Amino acid sequence: MLAPADDVMAWGESFDHLLKCKTGQLVFEDFLRTEYSEENLLFWLACEKYKKITRAREMTVAAKRIYTEFVQVGATRQINIDCVTREEISENISQPGPNCFDRAQKLIYGLMENDCYPRFLKSEIYQALLEQDEQQ
Repeated sequence: MLAPADDVMAWGESFDHLLKCKTGQLVFEDFLRTEYSEENLLFWLACEKYKKITRAREMTVAAKRIYTEFVQVGATRQINIDCVTREEISENISQPGPNCFDRAQKLIYGLMENDCYPRFLKSEIYQALLEQDEQQ
């Protein structure tokens, strides 16, 4: 995957730079897939999209989809969150507000930033992109 050298360098400066870049998201997702943890990024992105929804009906449908895909026990892409947070979402899912996933999203963000991101920076995937840019 080709990425502009400035972008690739910025990804190494901060996790936020990585997440703000569409190509960065895709590269990070590829890396997470090698660790069997891409559900973390997919959940985080789904939450970002969810926060932009303004219509109540659309919000309810999206919240239920996020819940069944990522939050409920046994979900196809179940994220690793504490039972209190999971329970809180379960209780609010019938009447979801714009912030109903905030706590879980913060937990997953922290997990990715402190756990996955440092490994990503050392990964062959990222190192290869850095080398590719140095050779140009």
